[in-house]
Amino acid sequence: MNEICQMNVLVVAATKFEIDNLVNRDNSPDVLITGVGVPATIFRLSEKLFQKKYDLVIQAGIAGTFTDDLPLAGVVMVEKDTFGDLGIDEKGSFKTLFETGFANENDFPFIDGWLLNPHEYFKHPTLPVVKGITVNKITDDGIQINRIAEKFAPGVESMEGAAFHYICLQQKINFLQLRSISNVVGERDKAKWKMKEAITNLNIELTKLVQNFT
Repeated sequence: MNEICQMNVLVVAATKFEIDNLVNRDNSPDVLITGVGVPATIFRLSEKLFQKKYDLVIQAGIAGTFTDDLPLAGVVMVEKDTFGDLGIDEKGSFKTLFETGFANENDFPFIDGWLLNPHEYFKHPTLPVVKGITVNKITDDGIQINRIAEKFAPGVESMEGAAFHYICLQQKINFLQLRSISNVVGERDKAKWKMKEAITNLNIELTKLVQNFT
């Protein structure tokens, strides 16, 4: 048996419905449902990684997009992520902790303020590769959305991605963040979302990914 077939894989998601197809499949890998948001992700994933050693951890979930270049229901791989609202917001201007001097943008595990995934996958990706930002508050405020887009130029937005990257980098564990686009950031009219299609496509790509590593 070759090495790739011996890999022990953990799949992480914020909610069960995002990866329901995988959860209900026979011979599925270990699955962790963390709950939504940064605190839940940090606690649940840290707890799990202390209990068992994994060769690869895959986070899968839906996300919003900032750009027309990423179609709704399309699936992407997030190469780098960061905390998009961790800082100081005053007088109509947002500064990250790095910009205020409260943190160094190159202190491990950050590189230029980003949590970069060094996985070999990104040398020959099979899906579009994007930057992500992670926020604690979803908003439809156009001014705030434009500020985020201008500062970070992200492809996607989630509420867990950077926390996932942070933990895996700290624990020196191989990881991949897989996202499917359910909506445009700021669009709160669910009739314009592609939630069902996004989840279907997410599970298709997640299944392929898991099969490649198990």
